[in-house]
Amino acid sequence: MIRIVIAEDQRMLRGALASLLDLEPDMKVVGAAGNGEEAVKLVRKLEPDLCIMDIEMPVKNGLDAAEELKGSGCKVMILTTFARSGYFERAVSAGAYGYLLKDSPIEELAESIRSITAGRRIYATELVDETSGEDNPLTDREKKVLELIADGKNTKEIASELFLTAGTVRNYISVILDKLGVGNRIEAIMRFKEKGWFK
Repeated sequence: MIRIVIAEDQRMLRGALASLLDLEPDMKVVGAAGNGEEAVKLVRKLEPDLCIMDIEMPVKNGLDAAEELKGSGCKVMILTTFARSGYFERAVSAGAYGYLLKDSPIEELAESIRSITAGRRIYATELVDETSGEDNPLTDREKKVLELIADGKNTKEIASELFLTAGTVRNYISVILDKLGVGNRIEAIMRFKEKGWFK
């Protein structure tokens, strides 16, 4: 019997998933969590074979929770609406055995669960294709500058935090806008978020 914990913040979806998976003859949902922190606690307490994890949840997101569970003996499968290459890359580096989209048919989900518990890795094909073609174009320093902009810091504050001159920060910002193909800081943050590149 494959023992499963579901981490999903939408109660209706969480309940529907549990009901559907419980219909499978070889699966049992042993616990359900509404956020990543609850999921980590449940997995440690119940020691299931698999945790189906949403990404965007309150308190702790699914990627942070997956990282915490790495090496725990419970395999993590990400189930999300977000087909973002940055999220996918983070999930893979967090040791997730699967990354499926919520519009997948339930039969595919059940088969993927069986494959993952048997030790295989299952990733949505559209993400594997997309990831192979697109990498984050920013250097670590440029990413740091953009993260500070996203935190609401102005040029002077960024310069002070990174021990740079204001002119150097302005140069970084113009390179960032150019690399991301956007016209201003807000668009740069939006583009970076859309791609799931914020860690």
